Amino acid sequence: MALELYIQHGSQVYAPVVTEGITWETERSGSPGKLTFTVIPDDILVIEEGDAVRFTDGDTPIFYGFIFTLSPKPGEIAVTAYDQMRYLKNKDTYIYTGKRADEVVRMIAGDFGLNCGSLANTGFVIPSRVEDDKSLFDIIGSALDVTLENSKQLYVLYDDFGKLSLRNIEDWKVPILIDPDTAQSYDYTSSIDSDTYNKIKLSYENEEAGTRDIYIAQDSSHINQWGMLQYFETIDEKVNGRAKADALLTLYNQKTRNLSVSGAFGDHRVRAGCSVAVKLDLYGASLQNWMLVESCKHQYNNDQHTMDLTLRGNGFDA
Repeated sequence: MALELYIQHGSQVYAPVVTEGITWETERSGSPGKLTFTVIPDDILVIEEGDAVRFTDGDTPIFYGFIFTLSPKPGEIAVTAYDQMRYLKNKDTYIYTGKRADEVVRMIAGDFGLNCGSLANTGFVIPSRVEDDKSLFDIIGSALDVTLENSKQLYVLYDDFGKLSLRNIEDWKVPILIDPDTAQSYDYTSSIDSDTYNKIKLSYENEEAGTRDIYIAQDSSHINQWGMLQYFETIDEKVNGRAKADALLTLYNQKTRNLSVSGAFGDHRVRAGCSVAVKLDLYGASLQNWMLVESCKHQYNNDQHTMDLTLRGNGFDA
C-alpha cells in the first residue's frame, strides 16, 4: 500500500505524521462516510474544523471529506472527518410533485451546494410528497423507499470521493470472495422477527365514493409455516395499490439473513451499498451467493489492511 493522507488548511496542504492507524467507515443509509486518525502535532502543522481531508492509496482515491472534530491530547490530536453526506443531516421542508428519487437528490444537492457525480435514473416517478421539518437524509431516504416499494429496485446514495452518487445495487458487485480463508471470524443469524411479512394490507380512503379500498397480497404457505405476519399501511390515492402490495410482498415475504464478518482481507473497492461474494458453511445452511454490504469498516495499520463487514441477503440453502 502507498497510503497518503493530506489536510488542506486555507492555501496550505499538510502531510501530517499519522500514528495508530486510519479507520474508514461507511453505512448503507442514513450516515456519512467517516475517517478517523491521530496525528502528531509539530511547529508547522495548523489544522482546524472545516479543513479538507484527502486519503488515497497511490492513484486510488479512497476518501475526501472535512474535519468535524479535533480531540487534542499531549503529543497527539485525534481527528474525525466526514464526507459531504454529513451535510444531509441538515433539516428542511420540501413539497414536490412528479420527481424521481435521483431528481430529488439533485434538487437538494443544488439547494445546499453539494457536488453530484453519477446519479442513476431511478425510473419511478413519485406522484407527490410533503416532507415537513425532516433531515435531508430522511427526505432522500423516503424517496428511495417509495421507489423500492413500487419498482422493487434498491438504490444506494453514497459519496464517491467528493461527489454524491446514486447506484442500483444490482449494478454494484465487487468481485472478491469472503470465505474461511479470507475472514478471521463470522457470525450468522436468520430471523422472521423483523422486516418479515407474509401478508400485505394497504388501505385507501376513497372520499369521493365514500368507501375504503383494500388491497391485499399474501403467501398462504408462509402463513401456515410462520403464522400471519401482517404489514399495514394507509396509501395515497395516486399510488397503484395492487402493484405496491405485490411489490411489498416480494420484498418482505422472506427470512432476514444477516452475516457479520471480522478481519477480512481489505479491499478499497468494498463499501456499504455494494455486494460481495460469500461462500461459507454455516450451522444448518450453506451459503454461496452475493450479499449486500450494510456497513463496512476498513482499518489501515502499518502494512495491514483489514475490514469488518455487516452483510445482508438471501442465497442460503438449508
